[in-house]
Amino acid sequence: MTADGSDENQILVPPSFVALYSSPQGRLQCRPDALRARYELCEDLASALVEQAQQLYHGPCPSEPQVLLSLHQALAAPEAGLTPAEARWCIQRLAELLAWPCPLLGA
Repeated sequence: MTADGSDENQILVPPSFVALYSSPQGRLQCRPDALRARYELCEDLASALVEQAQQLYHGPCPSEPQVLLSLHQALAAPEAGLTPAEARWCIQRLAELLAWPCPLLGA
């Protein structure tokens, strides 16, 4: 945010991620800079997992849903540092990046 109150950040957070931090009425429940930081983390994580997912697919997990479910399990663990909603979003984004169908993900 600049001194005149405008927000010059060029990062556009997609509505699917904004929804993770919004009330049912659509009101944002965190600061915009915190939302952008969490989005950048999750987007970077999903992008970084592309290569690992492809390696798993061509190795020990020869099924797209199995790869995504396995990675979701890892991201949903408390030590991963993500909320359950962020873990689901990361895997859904990873599926988009890979052009794979996304399986149903638990909480």
